[in-house]
Amino acid sequence: MSVVVVAVLTPKPGRSQELLDAFAVVSPTVHAETGCERYAAHTDGDLVVMVERWASVADLAVHATGAGITELGALTDDALAAPTDVKVLQNVPFGDPAKGTIQEGH
Repeated sequence: MSVVVVAVLTPKPGRSQELLDAFAVVSPTVHAETGCERYAAHTDGDLVVMVERWASVADLAVHATGAGITELGALTDDALAAPTDVKVLQNVPFGDPAKGTIQEGH
């Protein structure tokens, strides 16, 4: 079963676009990593939230120490107001099988 990750980044005031620009740079590298099923940025104008899906815990572990994350850190560390809050989540489907999950095949 796939692994879902939500990473919330809190930029220093006025620097959210800098974070988004950094993700634009590293996303092609991350998208090419083995096991990357989703790696998508979202924002409310202040916070930057990455929603990710990885084929396995092992693939996620490789990603966590890979070139994309290393480059991302170099591009964003000075722009962050707080450490990135990363949550690795388990799917709990409810209701409509196609709408109650973001797991593979749905």
